[in-house]
Amino acid sequence: MSEYIIRFFIGGLVVSIFAVLGDLFKPKSFAGLFGAAPSVALATLGLTVLKKGGPYAAIEGRSMLIGAVALFVYSMLVSWLLLRCKWHSLLAAVTALIPWFVVALGLWALIWG
Repeated sequence: MSEYIIRFFIGGLVVSIFAVLGDLFKPKSFAGLFGAAPSVALATLGLTVLKKGGPYAAIEGRSMLIGAVALFVYSMLVSWLLLRCKWHSLLAAVTALIPWFVVALGLWALIWG
């Protein structure tokens, strides 16, 4: 239970910091980007360092980077399919899962082979 309380406070603090940063930049749509993902990742990594140590947290951090690259590819492909090819959103989202898996598993195999 104490881990959840710590995660709640660390996450809330980091969300607040990133929300302030998001308000400083334009367009304001960056506020949501700065508020969510980085705070969750940082809170998780902080707790992982405290609970399981630095080497384990390093593996988790690399995994997060692989996931971020795969998500970037997925997002760019969905945007391209929606804007350029005028695909239906469900079809674009489901179709882009295939390259997401290829990138994520490919990077994982490249790093941990």
